[in-house]
Amino acid sequence: MKKPIAAGLVLVACLAVAAGCGSKKETTAAPTPQPLELVLDFFPNADHAPLYSAISHGDFRAVGLDVQPQAPAEPAEPLKLLAAGRVDAAISYEPELLLARDQGLKLVSIGALVQRPLTSIIALPSKHVSKVADLARKRVGTAGIAYQKAELQTALQSAGVKPSSVREVNVGFNLIPAMLSGRVDATLGAYWNYEAIQLRLQGRHPNVIHVENAGVPPYDELVLVRDISFHTLCMHHLLPFFGQAHVAYLPGERILGISKLARVVETFARDLQLQERMTVQIADWLEQELRPRGVGVVLSAEHTCMTIRGVLKPGARTVTSALRGSLRDDPGTRQELFSLVG
Repeated sequence: MKKPIAAGLVLVACLAVAAGCGSKKETTAAPTPQPLELVLDFFPNADHAPLYSAISHGDFRAVGLDVQPQAPAEPAEPLKLLAAGRVDAAISYEPELLLARDQGLKLVSIGALVQRPLTSIIALPSKHVSKVADLARKRVGTAGIAYQKAELQTALQSAGVKPSSVREVNVGFNLIPAMLSGRVDATLGAYWNYEAIQLRLQGRHPNVIHVENAGVPPYDELVLVRDISFHTLCMHHLLPFFGQAHVAYLPGERILGISKLARVVETFARDLQLQERMTVQIADWLEQELRPRGVGVVLSAEHTCMTIRGVLKPGARTVTSALRGSLRDDPGTRQELFSLVG
């Protein structure tokens, strides 16, 4: 059994490095680099440039790791190998990782190679596919990965096309050969920055539709900045209350630098405040300015009106929360937020 690698959660977009959960004895130095078998999502290509650059520059060896990349036999293999303990880490796609977690596999994301979706719908000009609606009554090749079927159905529904009118064909790694041979009319699964460029260099002039422009929301995970300290004055008693703010959002149309989340808290703390109002104000501002898929704000504070006067209860804390969008409506996402806030 391979040793799993414990790692922290990092914001990921299109490609997420996944590693098995578990514990590992920490050492400050290793006499020889420890082998780490890493299975790629595909054969080596430009998307793996950060990985191979780190290997070439000795960055992994500097921390005691001998990273050994290997290509998978088929697209759905990486997470299966990882879950079975046959490799130490894998490169996969964020939707695949989330599906694996739903199935009970104890996998965690530890880093991102690419920060935006690369998957595209690609077709040759002769097939006359310039928009998703043109896929009606056509054959679309995929790599047989579960999330690609979901993306195809989402794109079709967004375009008003009945999914039953489109035939999905599992062509494995052979996305481009299947399209060039006429086996399929279009593909979903090839990358706009790799296969599409190859076709252009061959003079094929492909039509390319990015999935995020086809009604498929970009897949990214929760952004949380916790333990943001704040001090303000209670408008009822003109006495201080102070504590920590935990601010989270699921990116939608825009993202915000993480330091700006702390500044938002600081801005609203400058007024005479009620904790309940301040919590709602922060959540409303993020929802209006970022148009995210979800917002979560939790404030935990000590009010001196309770500690130095009145009931005299030092250490008592008041906790308030404001949830918007999927952080309010989706139980799983809401649970993730509160588990991270602790």
